[in-house]
Amino acid sequence: MKIIVGVRFKKTGKIYFFDPGDLRVSVKNKVMVETSLGEELGEVVVKKKLYHVDDLNTPLKKIIRIASHKDIKHFEDNKKKEKEAFKVCQNKIKKLNLAMNLTDVEYSFDNSKLLFYFTADGRIDFRELVKELAAIFKTRIELRQIGVRDEVKRIGGNGVCGRELCCCSFLNNFETVSIKMAKEQNMSLNPSKISGNCGRLMCCLKYEQDVYEDKLSHLPKIGAIVKTEDGEGTVDSIETLKEIVKVKLKDENNETYYKKYEAKDIKIIKNASSEIIDEEEKANMEELQKLEELEKQDSKEDNDDIYD
Repeated sequence: MKIIVGVRFKKTGKIYFFDPGDLRVSVKNKVMVETSLGEELGEVVVKKKLYHVDDLNTPLKKIIRIASHKDIKHFEDNKKKEKEAFKVCQNKIKKLNLAMNLTDVEYSFDNSKLLFYFTADGRIDFRELVKELAAIFKTRIELRQIGVRDEVKRIGGNGVCGRELCCCSFLNNFETVSIKMAKEQNMSLNPSKISGNCGRLMCCLKYEQDVYEDKLSHLPKIGAIVKTEDGEGTVDSIETLKEIVKVKLKDENNETYYKKYEAKDIKIIKNASSEIIDEEEKANMEELQKLEELEKQDSKEDNDDIYD
């Protein structure tokens, strides 16, 4: 067991764990830590707790010190320089006629490296750009291509719910989202309704998926034949979270009517093998499958994690 604290380097970046040693650190303290880029300034976001070192993915490094006023001032100065570097790089990209979109610029704390993040449809030959930037800034230049989800995370914005985007407010990692999740949550399979600002499937589809999977494991499918207190019928729709099943039945005059039952009060006689998909849904599914493939490609790209 080891005492650790969680440190974050960006507002919505990943949380990394460090050994505080004998330092008295609290949440919101600015601290200096050792990373693969050298010393970096971060903010404590998880208070001290005991943790099994064997459960950590990377070796535990120590917090060097609590950040001084000088450290914080230097960090703020770097932020100002980054804005200037952004403008310079944008002008160079335009001058060299490169098909790339600059999204962010970041200095390492000691100014030994300047990172430029960009998006592009394919691979870009930016060797000439690197030469010109290195000549201007007199430091090591690194250009890093990121995916569209990372771009939106850096730009910010609001989702269809009206709230700040999850990736901009609290989401640390991008997890793969699938069409299966949307189907199991009875979401519309219209791409425009389940896609986020980035054009990929909405991250929030992932949140309740475990609950849906658990409930669906013992609920009948739409089209299943079930036995109710009023006789046999066919499942017309399901309210998954409430575990309510709407069943189509026929009365003694062979007239069709519908009634809702709690899932525990019905018995599955024959479950449906698959749901019927109409032509409109088929067209939407093709578009959604393309989004899903793009998402898989995004997951293979380097994200904004530069502290591993």
